[in-house]
Amino acid sequence: MRTDRLTLSLCAAFTLSAAAPVAPALAPLIAQTTAVAPSVARVPFGVREKATYRVSFKGIGVGNGSIEVAGIDTVRGNPTYHLVMKVKGGIPFARIDDTTESWLDVQKLISLRFHQKLREVNYKRDKTIDFFPSEMLWAVQGKDENGPLATSEPLDDVSFIYWVRTIPLEVGKSYTFNRYFKAEGNPVVVKVLRRERIKVPHGTYNTIVLQPLIKTKGLFSEGGEAQLYFSDDDRRMLVMMTTKLSIGSMKMQLEGYEAGQPLTAADL
Repeated sequence: MRTDRLTLSLCAAFTLSAAAPVAPALAPLIAQTTAVAPSVARVPFGVREKATYRVSFKGIGVGNGSIEVAGIDTVRGNPTYHLVMKVKGGIPFARIDDTTESWLDVQKLISLRFHQKLREVNYKRDKTIDFFPSEMLWAVQGKDENGPLATSEPLDDVSFIYWVRTIPLEVGKSYTFNRYFKAEGNPVVVKVLRRERIKVPHGTYNTIVLQPLIKTKGLFSEGGEAQLYFSDDDRRMLVMMTTKLSIGSMKMQLEGYEAGQPLTAADL
C-alpha cells in the first residue's frame, strides 16, 4: 500500500516546556489504566485536543495542517479515539488536500481502522482499511482486498504518532517495535536523537527529537529522514516535523494548540 503521501505527514502522517527528563507519567501505558478509569489507558492527550501547523516547502510557507482527537467513535463495539490529520496547500502545479484518519482503541491503544482521502497533483486515493486483531486480518472496505496483520497490536502511521507519545524515551537510545500493521513495515525503529530548544509560531519550546523509521515507502521511510520534535514535558505535543517528500523538503511548525479533555470510563 502506498503511504508516501503528504498526509502521512502529519501525512500532517509519521502527525507531538521547560526542559526536564521524561516524566515518570510517561512510563509504558499500553497495559496500564488510570486510577479513576480502569478501562481507559492513561495517555498524555485528551478528547478534542487539536494542534494546527504552518506548512512550508523549501522554506516557503505554502499551506496549513492540523492533527486532532476529533472525538470518541465506536468501531465494532469498541470505543476509539478518532484521530484526524489534515494538510492543505502546495506550490503551483503541485497542490495537495489530504486527510488521514485513524481509530485508536481507548483501552488497548491499537488501531482498528485507517482511512486516507488524498488529493495530490494528479493522484487521488480514497481507502478505508479495517483491522481485525483477533482474526489477524486487515481488509479494505468495499473491495475484495485483504491480508494478514503482522501483529495483534496494529498501528498505522497516524496512530503511531499518538502511541509514541505514551512511551519513555531516552536520548541516544534506539527502540524497536513490531507494531506496524503490515509485515514489510516492521520492525519500526525509533531513534531518540537529542534535546533541542526551538522557536515556532506558537512559541519557544524545549523538545525531544525523534527519528522514526518504518520499512515501507511513506512519511517515516528511511529515505524520508523524518524528524519529530515533541515538547519535552508531560503533554508530548508535536511541535514540529521535518521530512523529505517527492516534491521537496517539508516542515510543519506548531502555530496553535487546544488542550483536550481527559477521557474516563464514565464518559463511555
